[in-house]
Amino acid sequence: MTLWAAEPGRARASPTLVIGARIEEAVAGSAAEVAAAMGEEGELVQARFARGCRCLAVRAGGEVAAYGWLSTGPEWIGELGLEIRPGPAEAYVWNCVTLQPHRRRGLFRALLHTAVDRAGRERLARLWIGTVDDVGVSAVAHAGFQPLLSIGVLDLPCAGWLSVSGAPGAQPETVEAALQVLGGRRGRLRSGPRSRVRRRH
Repeated sequence: MTLWAAEPGRARASPTLVIGARIEEAVAGSAAEVAAAMGEEGELVQARFARGCRCLAVRAGGEVAAYGWLSTGPEWIGELGLEIRPGPAEAYVWNCVTLQPHRRRGLFRALLHTAVDRAGRERLARLWIGTVDDVGVSAVAHAGFQPLLSIGVLDLPCAGWLSVSGAPGAQPETVEAALQVLGGRRGRLRSGPRSRVRRRH
């Protein structure tokens, strides 16, 4: 996994238009539509809204075609078995999905540009996002995110292990900030054992 960050005030992202689609923030009143798009995970929508998560939805053809969640509070990263805790004026972008019939239309890229643009308007200092197996990295980079941490996960029969290193070219101070938001009560993330706890959130 790679952890990326964007500084909205510097990223200069602007909303990307996609013909036949519009991007808006979903609210609790449209939870049913988001839940339908999320399928088996739809039952989590109400709990996410209740704890203050926000959802950006891309609508196309009269339905939710893609979505992504934003959190300013702690969120569980299942791939790593740990929490990310955004700092003051920071947010984490996660669970971004484009439904199968709408893929390869640039919806994910447009959603990220909108997220960064809105974050800048709301005076957020930093957005975090993670990528796995290089999926979506071109869209993430195009929206102004920079890679900061490379995190390897080794699953063994009796334990798990995280291998953490700074991404090539990343500035030391931003790498340290990334280690801090993933460090939890330990203060900063280090290579070592990982939790095997699974959470649905």
